[in-house]
Amino acid sequence: MEMMKKKSFNLPEDCLAMILSLTSPGDVCRLSSVSSIFQLTSNSSALWRKFLPPDYESIIARSNNPSQLLDLPLKKVYSSLCRYPILIDNGYKSFWLNRLTGKKCYMLSARALTIVWGSTPMYWKWTSIYHPKSRFSEVARLRDVCWLEIKGKIDVKALSPSTHYAAYFVFTLERSAYGLKNQPVKVTMGLAGSGESITRVVYLDVETPERLGNFPEEPFLGQPFGDFMVPPILADGGGLEYRMDRSDGWWEVKIGEFKVDLEEGELEMRLTQLGGHWKRGLAVQGIEIRPR
Repeated sequence: MEMMKKKSFNLPEDCLAMILSLTSPGDVCRLSSVSSIFQLTSNSSALWRKFLPPDYESIIARSNNPSQLLDLPLKKVYSSLCRYPILIDNGYKSFWLNRLTGKKCYMLSARALTIVWGSTPMYWKWTSIYHPKSRFSEVARLRDVCWLEIKGKIDVKALSPSTHYAAYFVFTLERSAYGLKNQPVKVTMGLAGSGESITRVVYLDVETPERLGNFPEEPFLGQPFGDFMVPPILADGGGLEYRMDRSDGWWEVKIGEFKVDLEEGELEMRLTQLGGHWKRGLAVQGIEIRPR
């Protein structure tokens, strides 16, 4: 054992860095915490250059203050991008890295999305003062629409190759919200113009009798069964999917999943609710795309 330690110490730093680069950022952190040999190598710029995306410099250059990050050692660049998302493209997108894998993550702000009637003040309001706080300068607030349609696109070249991604609609509902409770919302995800996409049904605002403690305030879309109502069934035969809480105070609901195995094309995500009734009180922060 002692002989192995001595031989390891004699290995050049770039050789040790190459060995560590075949693992993952999470493995490097674990190894450096139990081995002084790997702890010294874990600061190597050559190592962290392997874990950072090849185009990380050009992405950072699209932020407001790129030198703040680019002047740091590469290990700190990686750590910062994992902990603190940066705003790019005039503040319309957010970029960060998955801490354990180094895969790219994005959020498209409401301003980066195509919102039907979004530029009409009668139907949508844009505000910079909102709670919970958004990472972007503005969020979109739904005043009143009958036709709810929101679409986002991202170039697949911006994503990490050979990676399974999921997209999430990030939103919240105001106290004055109506027209969305127990209403099915169609979400679609696929390559733009390919004719191939996956469509499913989600619910932004659902309260079951079990969650309320008694009957819903609004009619449920399921079929009556005894003294309660049977929840709606998704198109794929699965059970009802609820919105999920996020650590930033917002909610999210999954739009779909996509495996990046192409070099060209645009990934398109769409959310629609065309039920013929009026809706209000929806606040949109954006669409988040992150590794599954």
